[in-house]
Amino acid sequence: MYLALLRKEFARLRSRAWQATMRSGALTIVVVVLVVVGLAVGWHEHRKGHFARLKAEIRGIPSQPHEQAGIRPGGQEVVVLQRSPLPGGGGPEFVSATLLPGVGMNVLQIKAYLPDRGEVDLLASPPLDEAAQQLRAPGAGVAVGGAIEAPWAGRLSGFASEDGDTVTAMWRGHRLELPNTWQQREGTVGAMAVGGLLMSRASNEVKTNAMPDGGAAQAVFHSGNFDGQWVSHTDITTTVQLSGRAIELNVVARNTGTEVEPVGMGWRPRFAIVGGDRHMVTLRLPNSMRIEIPDRRTGVPSGKLLPVQGTPYDFTRPEGTPLGTLDLDDCFVHLRPALLDNGPSVELRDPAGQYGLRITAVSSSIKALRVYAPANANFVSIDPMTNYDDPFGREWPKDEDTGMVVLGPGQSVQWKIRMEIFPLQTTADQKF
Repeated sequence: MYLALLRKEFARLRSRAWQATMRSGALTIVVVVLVVVGLAVGWHEHRKGHFARLKAEIRGIPSQPHEQAGIRPGGQEVVVLQRSPLPGGGGPEFVSATLLPGVGMNVLQIKAYLPDRGEVDLLASPPLDEAAQQLRAPGAGVAVGGAIEAPWAGRLSGFASEDGDTVTAMWRGHRLELPNTWQQREGTVGAMAVGGLLMSRASNEVKTNAMPDGGAAQAVFHSGNFDGQWVSHTDITTTVQLSGRAIELNVVARNTGTEVEPVGMGWRPRFAIVGGDRHMVTLRLPNSMRIEIPDRRTGVPSGKLLPVQGTPYDFTRPEGTPLGTLDLDDCFVHLRPALLDNGPSVELRDPAGQYGLRITAVSSSIKALRVYAPANANFVSIDPMTNYDDPFGREWPKDEDTGMVVLGPGQSVQWKIRMEIFPLQTTADQKF
């Protein structure tokens, strides 16, 4: 009986307390506080990229691709920037970038989500295990993935050593003994160093950062004088930032030595022809001049600049020009951006894949664009460079700025591009 009376009294008190709470509005305040705290926690996790990781795990995508386990090109861990496509996004999006800090921050692969195809590889790169093997060969980095080039980009000519392994180039009385990477190309003759020296170096520092719509990675290279092959001492800082619609690459070179030195930079990706039809792929370049190469076997420029208007090398139409069967291995300079562009830009469009890529030169230091697209290959290489091909060559007039930046001790130069992915209209879309 007493127990029943206690239960009845407790129920009466609880009812009174609830009524008092409702009348005072305290419950509303508690609910509002809980909602605000929940939103704050959610935003914090979103800022750290945890939701994107959780969605990837739910979809069965590991934070690091399984094939990377135990593979360390250049003796360093592979870095993968990764995000999930936006639900109902409807357009192409970047979803990951695979970076190799152990081999000059090579951008081995970029994956994108295409609405009609799912996830695809945008670069014509071998799988990681094969790439790791190929990258062990001297100078192989220019043909694998997307090599970041420094302390020069493109080609440097010189005199070959007796064994043909090195090239001697001259700059202001300094002898530069460089690897003869040109001889590795089939059908070539002469001596040429290609793609810089960074691709053979491992980073000294690596940092990564998760972001709401992707992530960023930075690698620092205390390159010194590149094992005696370059003038002065140089630090190279490379940063790659991934988001759904854009990838930004930023490279900064700083002279940390005591002598004046020349510096040039670039990035040499090989974009895959995802749709499979090279003839339909279109290319748009800014208004420019083309460097004349009298003998493509040597690759040495004549020092003359040729107009492109009205020639097979005219890619200035706003909608782009089909590649067709044209064999391209050319450097374009005197870049002039279009009226509405933020800088000189290139557009590569793949109608069969229903997507396009736009590369914009953000930094004014970029003076040249090298396009390498063999007629029988499944890729198109677009290389935004600070310098012309063979910038130290005697063929150039004295008043021609060939793009190598001269840095005094403590000075630096930036190379930066922004790459965007965008949808292409289908025939059905165009009718409406």
